[in-house]
Amino acid sequence: MKNMFKLLFVFAFAIILFTGCNDDLTPVYEEQYPGKIVIRGYNALTDSLQVTANGELLEINNELAFTGTISKDYQFVFYNNQAETISILNKQTGEVLTSYTFTSGNISDTLSFYYNDGIFLNDVLSYKPGVLSATGRTGYRFIFPTLNRYSNSGYNGALDAIIKKVNGEVLGVAENITKESFSTFVEFAYAPPPIINIELVKHGTTEPYITGQPVVVQLVMQNNKSGLIVLNETANENGAFSGVDATINLVDYFNY
Repeated sequence: MKNMFKLLFVFAFAIILFTGCNDDLTPVYEEQYPGKIVIRGYNALTDSLQVTANGELLEINNELAFTGTISKDYQFVFYNNQAETISILNKQTGEVLTSYTFTSGNISDTLSFYYNDGIFLNDVLSYKPGVLSATGRTGYRFIFPTLNRYSNSGYNGALDAIIKKVNGEVLGVAENITKESFSTFVEFAYAPPPIINIELVKHGTTEPYITGQPVVVQLVMQNNKSGLIVLNETANENGAFSGVDATINLVDYFNY
């Protein structure tokens, strides 16, 4: 009886050994690493977005297409150091808006974005609002992803935002606004009336970025608030440049 148990043990061990190897007896067990991607996005349009992981649709809150806030902590496994690719798609058109590739070299990462008409901002959580130096103040940083979308100004350099009260008093200047990066931080004391005028000029000058056409944006100050403002060129019904909008504040959509 003991010999029979020994034979059964050896037979079982052989099965385990050979099922864990390929034909040349090389182990086929895959290296595995846990992965986590924190997904935080906002879609301001009615057109739905979809999120895929290696081509497979991700379900978030029992949905496969999303408007408004998009939030998911996606956990998965890296096999044999293979990359994980996350893509953001427009459901209606199938257009891939962007793709991110993550590797096991960084098993925990963050994907964040903001989407609006003609605007796709990547990695928005890496941009931080400025820290106010005291209570009773307000402050801003600016980015301009749609610069020249309608104006075709011919100017592609950095801009400055000269911030003034309605009586013309200069409150501060935010410098080096570009399509891809936020400006320097500017802060000042909050005081009514809350309306401020923002003149968009070529960096280091007082010259409008559209030759011969001053570009002034109005913004409503918020006391004790620091904003990340997305500037956006607008057009009239004929598609001609009609001004710049400054109503998008990323702080309203993300937790910084």
